[in-house]
Amino acid sequence: MKPAAVLAALAVVAATLAACGSTEPATPAPVAASATPPSSASAVDRPAARAGLGGPSPSPRPSARPAPAGNPDGAAAVPAEARAVDTSRPTRRIGTGTPASCTSAAVVKAVAAGGIITFDCGPDPVTITMTATAKVRNANGPKVVLDGGGRVTLSGQGKRRILYMNTCDQAQGWTTSHCQNQDHPQLTVQNLTFADGNSTGEEAEGGGGGAVFVRGGRLKIVNSRFVRNRCDRTGPDLGGAAVRVLSQYENKPVYVVNSTFTGGSCSNGGALSSIGVSWVVLNSVLRDNEAIGSGANPARAGTPGGGSGGAIYCDGNEFTVRIAGTVIEGNDANEGGGAVFFVSNNRTGTMRIENSTLRRNPSRGFETRGYPGIFFLGARNPTVTSSRLS
Repeated sequence: MKPAAVLAALAVVAATLAACGSTEPATPAPVAASATPPSSASAVDRPAARAGLGGPSPSPRPSARPAPAGNPDGAAAVPAEARAVDTSRPTRRIGTGTPASCTSAAVVKAVAAGGIITFDCGPDPVTITMTATAKVRNANGPKVVLDGGGRVTLSGQGKRRILYMNTCDQAQGWTTSHCQNQDHPQLTVQNLTFADGNSTGEEAEGGGGGAVFVRGGRLKIVNSRFVRNRCDRTGPDLGGAAVRVLSQYENKPVYVVNSTFTGGSCSNGGALSSIGVSWVVLNSVLRDNEAIGSGANPARAGTPGGGSGGAIYCDGNEFTVRIAGTVIEGNDANEGGGAVFFVSNNRTGTMRIENSTLRRNPSRGFETRGYPGIFFLGARNPTVTSSRLS
């Protein structure tokens, strides 16, 4: 990528980040949300595994796994492209059958090498303490899959971000002349827990993404948990205690499937945050997350800004959000959208809520009349079917 092209691409991103929508608490005319009782409350060829990160070993003895992530009563259909990736023939394994063999260095090395990655840490649940952030190399892949098998937790110890991918980061390699809109790498995290990630002080690309930060390519999250993650406490547009996403390929959605987000805290977006990115959230749970900034966006005079989207914060121009079979409860926003903050600057964006429950998500500053826990500016009012908002 030529320097002039790079500067042009980054200038476009900077302009996008600066063009965030106003969050003044003016609300649309009252509408009656459709609120009916919900049904629930609450192949590619792959090379053989490579040596050096822990090779093949006998199948471990059966052991009890943690309860599945997500909403067990969620019944939203999951499209094929949103399902877990087949990891029965991994490219590489982390570990050689014992907890001690599963190290931060092994995770960092495997993620940089790319491919289909699994863990061999023994039969019992294990926590890997990350002493460095695992970073995707853009030339490796094109698919990068990290599968914890339901037994692995990656912990940032409250000190660092856990996982990072950025197609426009020169340090990770440029692979196209249009880094902000390329179809690879395609990152999937599945059957994995991310705990105590913290991106506080990270300034690249505007910060955010306490556990996972992604810009470019594609991201998919399946059967995973995000617990007690953090990002900066203030900032008008900074967000995503668990996950921050920018510039997905051709505005294809980030899929979040059968996953749980709890205890996240950030200026905005106590769980998820994005600019100009579409989301499909299926059969998941977002609970007890918080947006703790103050002053909204743009920041009111005398304030640092932030405080919107207790669970989900979405800003930008044309994008969509679909929430189905999902429970969003107990989240809190100092400003707008205790559950969801959605601002489409050019008023083209749309949101659908289907067979879901949104409850007890206080918006302490402002929200859209008739939609408890939601602040929305878009093409039209959110479409709500077979769901309960309270």
